[in-house]
Amino acid sequence: MAEETTEVQQKPQTDRKPNQNRRNNNNRRPNANAKTGDEKKPAANNNRSRSGSRGRKQSTPVDENLKAFVVKNQESHKQRLNPHYKLDLNSKAKVRITPLGGLGEIGGNIAVFETENEAILIDVGMSFPDGEMHGVDILIPDFSYIREIKNKIVGVIITHAHEDHIGAMPYLYKEMQFPIYGTPLPLAMIGNKFDEHHLKDCRRFFNPIEKRQVYKIGNDFEIEWMHMTHSIVDSSALAITTEAGTIIHTGDFKIDHTPVDGYPADLHRLAHYGDKGVLCLLSDSTNSHNPNPTPSELTVAPALDRVFYRAEGRVILSTFSSNIHRVYQAIQYGIKYGRKVCVIGRSMERNIEIAMQYDYIRFPKNIFVDAEEVSRMNDKDVLIVTTGSQGEANSALFRMSIGEHRHIKIKPTDLIVLSSRPIPGNEGSISNMMNFIQRCGAQVAMDRDIHVSGHASIEEQKLMLRLVNPKFFLPVHGEFNHVMKHKETAIMCGVPERNILLMTDGEQIEVAPKYMRKVKTVKTGKTYIDNQNNLEIEDDIVIDRQKLANDGVVMLVVEVSEQDGKMLNKPKVTSFGLVADKKDKAFAKEMEDVIEHFLINMKPGLINNHKAFEADLRQAVRKHIYRRMKKYPLIVPHTFIH
Repeated sequence: MAEETTEVQQKPQTDRKPNQNRRNNNNRRPNANAKTGDEKKPAANNNRSRSGSRGRKQSTPVDENLKAFVVKNQESHKQRLNPHYKLDLNSKAKVRITPLGGLGEIGGNIAVFETENEAILIDVGMSFPDGEMHGVDILIPDFSYIREIKNKIVGVIITHAHEDHIGAMPYLYKEMQFPIYGTPLPLAMIGNKFDEHHLKDCRRFFNPIEKRQVYKIGNDFEIEWMHMTHSIVDSSALAITTEAGTIIHTGDFKIDHTPVDGYPADLHRLAHYGDKGVLCLLSDSTNSHNPNPTPSELTVAPALDRVFYRAEGRVILSTFSSNIHRVYQAIQYGIKYGRKVCVIGRSMERNIEIAMQYDYIRFPKNIFVDAEEVSRMNDKDVLIVTTGSQGEANSALFRMSIGEHRHIKIKPTDLIVLSSRPIPGNEGSISNMMNFIQRCGAQVAMDRDIHVSGHASIEEQKLMLRLVNPKFFLPVHGEFNHVMKHKETAIMCGVPERNILLMTDGEQIEVAPKYMRKVKTVKTGKTYIDNQNNLEIEDDIVIDRQKLANDGVVMLVVEVSEQDGKMLNKPKVTSFGLVADKKDKAFAKEMEDVIEHFLINMKPGLINNHKAFEADLRQAVRKHIYRRMKKYPLIVPHTFIH
């Protein structure tokens, strides 16, 4: 249409009548809106096309005042999204951050924040062993680096009361003591641990804090605890301010806008620090693969209501003993349906008692009954709240399932409610326990809507990143795939990739207003603990146990003549875990031949060095067994030279 109009303007047809001119134009455009032969409508359409063409040629006038404010708002966005210009780039101050646990694993969280003159510890947690660590109950961090810098440490800072954040405190305080800062519930639970380990005197190191207040700790640190929602009450994020800048440590968190106690995460304080300018953010990566927002703890309520409504016999509910609000909701529905509550399991009893003592939850005392009373009550009137949702062999629920609990035996009319998610690695234990429960005839409810996670998913991680607006980012708390995914989320939220580092335990990161870099690696690892006596198990003991379990043991008793180097008697050979009992004799004869061959070919004078003689004999037997069986059993030779 524009080309047609231009052509008409360049070659005016003055000898034609106006109507004819318009008709000819329409004939050249057979697809025009007007019908062919209609002389009046095409004329009107053509007039409109002309005026439209003229309108398009004239650009809309630009209001320079409005344009100036577009530029101002763009600059405002840049400053809002990049508040790092507020950091003191001329400062020479720096902070070193050293995780000693919690990376490359789930649990065992502990980190050191260190300036030139002082240091603090963030949490001192434990973790659980895998199936290869025979006889080991818990793992605690290696405290070697803490021993090196113990004179610099001015305090231990606690984010929340989960075992993977406070479980190793008694083992640290048996050796070293520092002031402890935290909210009341974590300190109360640490106090219980101190009591169990005969460390009551260590309660004097407690310094309870008030959230939203800034505490000066030592000379170099100012710390504010900010309320966060998680699967345990009284959780906190930390704002750690040093001369170098402010570092935000989220602890474990999720963003629950409708928590059971009505105290949502303190997003206002996070935004306050984000607007002031944050040097670095350390944030929980545990749930970083989940694209869906983590549901509120309150969403479990309808599912629990249905469970109690339908239950015809006893309800036995098992969850993490630290999930106070889950237990609180379950007990509320138990009361609603006229049930008395029996709490079984030492950690569950202790945590509910502490939560009630300090008014985190409130129940009348008369709703609780002892385990020995349950057998005399109507099944419809009983709710049992217990530990063991992870299938732990010593837990109350597992002992009930195999009929070894002193007071409670599972019956076909029971409904077992597992209100938790399997911890990675525990799937086999849980499946084994469920088999025992179902052999008893009981029903098991473990629907997805009976449990919600306590960790932030991708959308909540994005919210945290946007609120805090950090210059540098260190994803923490999780295996490598978790922190890697969290890094991708941070890049999406505007953190430059060069400003993100993926740490491993023992790597020391130096953070300053102008840079972040890895500076060195310190000694780290795990210490094995036997929970029966609360004592450390040496590394070599665990290694020997692994060898015994995987490859077996061979014990040799050999008598050798000092004069001619020949055996005086047949060797005594005993093996465990290597050959079947019916093959013992054949194996003993085989070992006799190996020893005889060794004696014939041994180096001259070797028999006079008893230690070297046994070492070479051990090596000869080991090589033979590996060639024959592809195993490296533990070889224990006892040689007597006469």
